[in-house]
Amino acid sequence: MQKISVQTSGEGFYDITATIKTRVPPKKSGILTIFCPHTSCGLTLNEACDPSACDDMVSFLKHLAPRNLSFIRHTAEGPDDSPSHMKSMLLQHSIQIIVENGELIMGRWQGLWLAEFRDAPHERHLILKFMEG
Repeated sequence: MQKISVQTSGEGFYDITATIKTRVPPKKSGILTIFCPHTSCGLTLNEACDPSACDDMVSFLKHLAPRNLSFIRHTAEGPDDSPSHMKSMLLQHSIQIIVENGELIMGRWQGLWLAEFRDAPHERHLILKFMEG
């Protein structure tokens, strides 16, 4: 098991592909699990070629979970509190990726993203577990 930290600077998507690739055991095959133990961010495997796709993903989630919903009561940490939890429900907190001979098996345009949903900067922690097989 390995732990890594990702520093965020506010709401947005952070490409973690290169960082994750450095943690894959060389010449090994198996499954890599990436787990995010936070409730106001998430993980996704998505478009990583055109930056406008990332902007669209952020806008889409803001559209689905805006701050002005009349039923929101959970605002203990600010107006982004409850919407950040709603957005994290839509993504994943764990991703599994096939590793073959030390390489992540992903589509041509895919990348791994940490999606931060809070306004303030955070240090996010990810737990990686490689299972050889």
